Amino acid sequence: MPEKRKQKTNKRERSAIENFKKKLEAKAKQSKQWRIGLTLAWAFLMMLWVWIMVIPIQYLCAFLIVKMDLPVSDTALQAIFTGVVYAVSLVLTILVPWKILGMKTTRDEIGLRGLPTWTDMLLAPVAFIAFMVLSTFLLMALQAIAPNVNWEEAQNVGFNGIYTQFDYILAFVCLVVLAPICEEIIFRGWLYGKMRRRMSAVPAILLVSLLFGIVHGQWNVGVIVFTMSIAMCILRELTGTIYSGLLVHMIKNGIAFYALFVNPAFGGAAVGMLLLAL
Repeated sequence: MPEKRKQKTNKRERSAIENFKKKLEAKAKQSKQWRIGLTLAWAFLMMLWVWIMVIPIQYLCAFLIVKMDLPVSDTALQAIFTGVVYAVSLVLTILVPWKILGMKTTRDEIGLRGLPTWTDMLLAPVAFIAFMVLSTFLLMALQAIAPNVNWEEAQNVGFNGIYTQFDYILAFVCLVVLAPICEEIIFRGWLYGKMRRRMSAVPAILLVSLLFGIVHGQWNVGVIVFTMSIAMCILRELTGTIYSGLLVHMIKNGIAFYALFVNPAFGGAAVGMLLLAL
């Protein structure tokens, strides 16, 4: 009898332990689901913040600059607009969360640690070629899936009246120098740095790249810059900085600038719309 009681007691204890383990596992699973949900909600708010700082800010700055009625050429006015938009977007994106919410941002988090290295310079052309190949296949696939979409729609980059050498210089500085620097600091720098503190690399890369494609406002351009952003995020992950991705962005915009403004026949005959996204 004592032996049977002991066996029953041990069985009840094992059953209680198993039930306790199941409850712990259920709570852990529920807690994990909550953490994932909260992380996604936080990521959405971060992306929304960047979108507000990039898109609505453009309309606000355009309204204010038009109201000022500056006595300058159209190209100079577009250059002023571009500079103001990027400066305001960059400063507000980083400083408002820092000063109001205490989200302090370091140079390391943005990916501006140290100076560009030879590795950065060597990786950039490799990543550029890889992203171009990926973009080509992706565009071909999407054209087959959605033939009714205008995949050859031209992108309006704002500089529509370039006539003098000074106009070309202004457009080049804005599109090939200023745009890549500011966009890389905001997207692959600040936003990606914040994302990686809360999630793994793959979802961070996809979310940042998705937003980068959305803010460009066109299906064809969005696909191209989405794949470019994936390549640049991977470079950020590999090197810990945005320098290599910045070089890719400058190469891309430099070729697009040449195809759009210097030699339009080059873009049409050799590379088509693939290189005409800034």
